[in-house]
Amino acid sequence: MTHQPLSDAHILALAHETLEIEAQAVLQLQRQLSSSFVQAVKAILKVPGRVVVMGMGKSGHVGRKITATLASTGTPAMFVHPAEASHGDLGMVTANDLVLAISNSGESEELSAILPVLKRLGIQLIAMTGHAQSSLAQHADIVLNSAVSKEACPLNLAPTASTTAQLALGDALAVALLDARGFKAEDFARSHPGGALGRRLLTHVRDVMRSGDAVPRVLPQASFTDLMREMSAKGLGASAIVDGDGQVQGIFTDGDLRRLIEQGVDMRQLSAKDVMRINPRVVRADALAVEAADLMEQHRINSVLVIDANNQLCGAVNTHDLLLAKVI
Repeated sequence: MTHQPLSDAHILALAHETLEIEAQAVLQLQRQLSSSFVQAVKAILKVPGRVVVMGMGKSGHVGRKITATLASTGTPAMFVHPAEASHGDLGMVTANDLVLAISNSGESEELSAILPVLKRLGIQLIAMTGHAQSSLAQHADIVLNSAVSKEACPLNLAPTASTTAQLALGDALAVALLDARGFKAEDFARSHPGGALGRRLLTHVRDVMRSGDAVPRVLPQASFTDLMREMSAKGLGASAIVDGDGQVQGIFTDGDLRRLIEQGVDMRQLSAKDVMRINPRVVRADALAVEAADLMEQHRINSVLVIDANNQLCGAVNTHDLLLAKVI
């Protein structure tokens, strides 16, 4: 294969043309949407099992992405390769499932081979195809029209605009379904526990806080020297002042120490009660860690005390702890 020299302008022109063709293909989908899309959404909502997505070649790659999007947004889904389905994998599909078959031509031999079996099992079939009179469309209960005027490929052969249209139509299905299911950000986080959103919405203060002996605390009558020793030993940059029952009475921080020094206060004879700030910011252990982060940002503080359901001190957390947990 010989390579023709291309100018920079020609390369950019091809890219612009490709994006324009694919953008028009997606806009064309808007005009093609009909009651069949509504029927598809309602059918998927009613199915007691899973949405089984099938597709060959590039449509198969698109199908895998649609499957992943459905599954992560509240619609149980799985991908079954049509060729493998003819050799045993069709056993994964049950009468409680619904099949979403994707084929631009609608004449994929591998899909056509298993259509009679799906019919015999009484499995509802949604076809996503660019040809309404194709074999796949004729066998389907519901047809989603993914037709495009032309491919972005200069030869009008390689699946380009057609696969973009399939992806967009799959996303439209997923969005309509998640809205119908009342799917929330918290639900999304539960299916993405390893992602940034999952950490923000699933991590609680108790998961990241310092607890036990790692939490600096002194009684109100503790000397200023003992207060400094506790702060130095625990390395939080602050210490809680608690009563005998563990109830938070106040807090003393490195910032408070600097302010006392600037004021020229003789601290040698003072107690923790004399220097503490009352009514410190606290957060519940069962609160989301992101709430602690928001509290610290709002009040421009670096650490916050953690209390339990009985309002007793049970921990402490600072910005470094939240950074390590990748909450912020």
